[in-house]
Amino acid sequence: MKFLVVDDSPTMRRVMVNALVKIGYTEMVEAEDGMDALMKLKNDRSIEFIITDWNMPVLDGLTFVKTIRQNNDYTNIPILMVTTRGNQTDVIEALKAKVNNYVVKPFTPEILKSKIDAVLKVLKS
Repeated sequence: MKFLVVDDSPTMRRVMVNALVKIGYTEMVEAEDGMDALMKLKNDRSIEFIITDWNMPVLDGLTFVKTIRQNNDYTNIPILMVTTRGNQTDVIEALKAKVNNYVVKPFTPEILKSKIDAVLKVLKS
């Protein structure tokens, strides 16, 4: 499964990629903001799962999610929001934008795995 990892922090992207490798995923594309992610998504049709931060310059994660959810080509790609924004209002807003699950930073590889597994399980049922 190929992941698109979107975060403006190179360090956070590295943490995310390392966590994905630790739980058994090896195919990743990285993007530094929502606009970069849109371009990479458009140019790489093999992306099957998106993990995105919320707070980013140029195009934030919530706007990125809303943008791709309006495009029929991307409506079925699962999206996991991984962010420092942990209050209930933010979680509800992200879920309304149609993210499939939500993780508050900091996280462990085990938490990431459980959230990804939960998303995939729902999609398969």
